[in-house]
Amino acid sequence: MFFFPLRDDNPIQRRPIISYLILAICVLVFGWQMSLGALQHDAVVAFGMIPARLFGYEVAEQLPYQTIGWVTVFTSMFMHGGFMHLAGNMLYLWIFADNIEDSLGRVRFIIFYLLCGVGAALAQASMDVQSLTPMIGASGAIAGVLGGYLLLHPRANVRCVAGFFIFFRVINVPAFIVLGIWIGLQFINLGQTGSGIAYLAHIGGFAAGMVLIPFFKKADVPLFNKPQSRAFEVTQTIRLAAHIPTIRRARQNPWDE
Repeated sequence: MFFFPLRDDNPIQRRPIISYLILAICVLVFGWQMSLGALQHDAVVAFGMIPARLFGYEVAEQLPYQTIGWVTVFTSMFMHGGFMHLAGNMLYLWIFADNIEDSLGRVRFIIFYLLCGVGAALAQASMDVQSLTPMIGASGAIAGVLGGYLLLHPRANVRCVAGFFIFFRVINVPAFIVLGIWIGLQFINLGQTGSGIAYLAHIGGFAAGMVLIPFFKKADVPLFNKPQSRAFEVTQTIRLAAHIPTIRRARQNPWDE
């Protein structure tokens, strides 16, 4: 079963300049990382969030780069470990951040986004405060955006491509289902080791977003807004038909008869 979100159906009042700016910065920083070649790992160590460095443990003194710990909480939010890591984060930022920015205002959205990233970093670091493993990615901060969206627009519909083998449909899926599945997967995968994914950071960021959104939203913006379209409505059906070329018998040579 294939399931892929495309966009939501929520209108916005103002162009989400800050959301676009965050997306652009992440893409530019990733381009810079790729340009470093063999030095990419050095950049991650220098600007990634490392728990031991953040909490000032002596074991962090063996690191080659002594970047200020709290600074890396913010620099790490704009770095990514690969193209798919970047693409997945930017997709969810693109779908959900515009309505959050619209509901908070630009200045408060910046503060909200960064605080969610801080909450995500602290949640991940709490697993092992003396760890020397760097964490990078916008996932934690974007998880906060998802948590805020869940409270503001749980019944908003997300256009999703769903399909099986060659049959695909674009259907309206309520946001509480899309986001519920997403956060549920974070809890399910929490015990995994060696995946390289900071699931606890996602959970921490998501929780931070849910806690902060009532205090950061504009006074005239209610929680649990009404949907803009019908849930589970099919907006498009796509069938990928396999093409089997016709094999024609070659015309016989008349001299062979």
